[in-house]
Amino acid sequence: MQTERLHSLFKSFKESSLYGRYIHTKSIAELLEHPKLKSCVSSIGKSVNHENIYSITLGFGSKKILMWSQMHGNESTTTKAIFDLLNFLLASEAESRSILETCTLKIIPILNPDGAKAYTRVNANEIDLNRDAQDLSQPESLVLRQTFESFKPNYCFNLHGQRTIFSAGNTKHPATVSFLAPAQDVDCTITNTRKIAMEIISEMNKILQKQIPNQVGIYDDAFNLNCVGDTFQSYNVPTILFEAGHQFNDYHRELTREFMFQSLVVAIQYISENNISGEQYADYLKIPENQKLFYDIIIRNTPNGDIGIQYQETLIDDTIEFIPKVENITDLSSFFAHNDMNANGHEVFTAAGELISIGSANDFVWINNEKSSLKLKKN
Repeated sequence: MQTERLHSLFKSFKESSLYGRYIHTKSIAELLEHPKLKSCVSSIGKSVNHENIYSITLGFGSKKILMWSQMHGNESTTTKAIFDLLNFLLASEAESRSILETCTLKIIPILNPDGAKAYTRVNANEIDLNRDAQDLSQPESLVLRQTFESFKPNYCFNLHGQRTIFSAGNTKHPATVSFLAPAQDVDCTITNTRKIAMEIISEMNKILQKQIPNQVGIYDDAFNLNCVGDTFQSYNVPTILFEAGHQFNDYHRELTREFMFQSLVVAIQYISENNISGEQYADYLKIPENQKLFYDIIIRNTPNGDIGIQYQETLIDDTIEFIPKVENITDLSSFFAHNDMNANGHEVFTAAGELISIGSANDFVWINNEKSSLKLKKN
């Protein structure tokens, strides 16, 4: 599918009721009740706090794809992209009809509803569900495993979001989208199963490079059987990690949302139209590995070094506030910033008039008696 067509589909099928970073079960409740979707929705279990966990099943083809989002409750971009995808799949487009004839999709839009509501990575028991694949100590982990075992997918899509700190390789380019074909053994062997996942990722990367060149990365494939992706891959089910990252000034992840939608469409259509052997995996190996080279803000050239600031995503009155916090004061010449500022040799003071220090959180600072805002610019 061409980029122009993918962009047109996103514009047509973007779910307008979902916006920003704070997405939880209440946010999608009306969407799950939509007449076109309601018959496809099932409650498949409960969270620690007894919130319903839902799945959506579409299509009647033999190629089965299982995907889940918000395993980490504060990673919501892919959930938005899922509902954009559902709008497309439920429409009468030729591409969507073809996909549903050849594929059956089972989608868990929010696996961790308690974490989504509290806007935390972990669940209500403060367990990272993506490190619970072996212990299966949490109800949400059991729901996913039971769904995997009963559905018997041919492919798994593990949908996540990543922080603004990542660069695509050792470059000044942010990792706007990242992928991984997880290892399935301690030697990180490039098995046939992994090759299939790598081939699909290579197809997604081709489309993305035309729009966000040099802004796609992959994660280190060190094996950890406690991670869900590694576990499912070890069962010889091709599994792909999707990570929604940062685009310039896109803190609400609305631009990245489109790239995730496009990636999902490309991946599903590729599965639909091909018997994937894994032979076309080599381009995956050319994608650079993510590095942690970005701060949200760097105030450079102060007498005490450069000041590295990260936004702390904080839930306040049902709104995610981005609070600037000083993480480091040192030579940051080998790091990049989404917003570079220059102190030109002057001291930097807090809003209270104190010399800025690590751990300081301020909406603005004083530099050479001038007030400089650290707050996010409005989109």
